[in-house]
Amino acid sequence: MRELIRVAPEVRAALREGKAVVALESTLVAHGMPYPTNLKTALALEEAVREGGAVPATVAVVGGQVKVGLSESDLELIASDPDVYKASQHDLPVLITKRWHGATTAAAAIAVAGRVGISVFATGAIGGVHRDVMETLDVSTDLTEIARTPVCVVCSGVKTVLDTDWTLEYLETRGVPVLGYQTDVFPAFYYRDSGCPVDYRVESPLEAARVMSVKWALGFTGGLVVANPVPEALELDPDLVEDAVDEALYELEERGIRGKAVTPFLLQVLHEKTEGATLRTGVALAEENARLAARVASEFARLQAARSIS
Repeated sequence: MRELIRVAPEVRAALREGKAVVALESTLVAHGMPYPTNLKTALALEEAVREGGAVPATVAVVGGQVKVGLSESDLELIASDPDVYKASQHDLPVLITKRWHGATTAAAAIAVAGRVGISVFATGAIGGVHRDVMETLDVSTDLTEIARTPVCVVCSGVKTVLDTDWTLEYLETRGVPVLGYQTDVFPAFYYRDSGCPVDYRVESPLEAARVMSVKWALGFTGGLVVANPVPEALELDPDLVEDAVDEALYELEERGIRGKAVTPFLLQVLHEKTEGATLRTGVALAEENARLAARVASEFARLQAARSIS
């Protein structure tokens, strides 16, 4: 039987030796921006992880095989091939069976990371509860995967087109701690304050790593979220963003778009309405989060090593 999940040699060696590894999704590469900007961004995210002292492990499905750690040719394919599917966790068995290509969402990347022993994942923003959830029951699989997989997710909040209050309520219900990195409020991706408090504040990567270590040492299941606010210099005007969101949601309803197409469509409209500002800020944020995730992963690796010695 063919190998369903292939872990790149560098990633496998790092995991075997107890070194820091950070998982990255690949939907940003395939569906987040045009080629070749997307490829340059993917490489920049991997470099940001290395700058933070960890090994990057971008996750994607290539020819029906889940790969954890991509070669440059793999990244080139995911970035340029128009037939790459958007793959959430529940899509993986189908893509593997049919030997298709797939770019992993946060949910899929988190699921695979947990399966191979990677404890930290970085992204720009996670999915969440949609604003029209009472009519659609649309809740991102990202949330359910975070709740059941022991992975620390470093992000800058939920995607702006979603409902932050309900998302945080869902995470609390599922027992997921939400930690603000040097902040008392949950960030709103493109701007720093969503108006919602976080459960707790942590001041350093080491403190975040200690919370991870203690949660799992207690035998508790599932992951946690470290919310990293956008730097003030990159913050967008909340009114500008919300006006663009309102217009995007109106267009969504007019066109009758549903399912997987919703979030990519809304993000594209935001890009157009803000003249590219959301894309520029989103990319910069993803790099910031990759660096922070690498530092958290490095501290967690040191804690685990010390624990094994003692």
